[in-house]
Amino acid sequence: MNFHDIIYKKEKGIATIAINRPEVMNAFRAETIHEMISAFEDAWIDREIGVVVVTGTGEKAFCTGGDQKSKDMGGYSGTSRSDIGLDVEDLHMIIRRIPKPVIAAVNGYAIGGGHVIHVVCDLTIASEKAIFGQVGPKFGSVDPGFGTAYLARVVGEKKAREIWYLCKQYTATEAEKMGLVNKVVPHEKLLEETYQWCEEILDKSPTALKVAKYSINADSSNIEGISQLGMSALALYYDTLESKEGYESFLQKRPANFRKFRKRKN
Repeated sequence: MNFHDIIYKKEKGIATIAINRPEVMNAFRAETIHEMISAFEDAWIDREIGVVVVTGTGEKAFCTGGDQKSKDMGGYSGTSRSDIGLDVEDLHMIIRRIPKPVIAAVNGYAIGGGHVIHVVCDLTIASEKAIFGQVGPKFGSVDPGFGTAYLARVVGEKKAREIWYLCKQYTATEAEKMGLVNKVVPHEKLLEETYQWCEEILDKSPTALKVAKYSINADSSNIEGISQLGMSALALYYDTLESKEGYESFLQKRPANFRKFRKRKN
């Protein structure tokens, strides 16, 4: 399989999907999402694969969400089934539906849509250099599905609201304390530890793991419907001047002026 935006490899029962756009902090575009979905589909049908690892290349970032340079007022450019121009909803769903554990190995910044990807994964192992956070409300965007509703189940509603309302960034240690990651390790030991977890998983019954994953997922399966509704609303939001102010402020490297949108319209 030939990929441009990701590196995909399979070895000894482990499939590794690495976002390979370090020049933009591993931000994703439509092509990136399509390639990740294709890799997950391949890992799904390969009976030799028992666990999937998601990570990023380079030393700085796991993934920093949607590439704002590929976004305009109506959403992201590129071929997509989604009205927002990115099939991120499909990516989230295949991570949840693949009957094999998915581990996020977070090597650096996990921000915005990249943060959502790690949240949706079954397990997260983080480098001590990893940084976590959401930025959508700063730049005219939001994840109205698993990135919000499921995040609240992971860290609790109060903390989820803090993460989204204030758009702060959190260290790996802080993330571990709130239950956002399973383990923090020295940066140079990240993949070693991740693959050790994979080896332990490969020793377990694949059918039992599948049933356990689907059983755990069942409690939050209603979020899929929320995500479909929310993504439809997000597409409408991207067509507003309010959202435009957000992404233009990012491109122009200036603070966004959202206060003007609090005024009543005559």
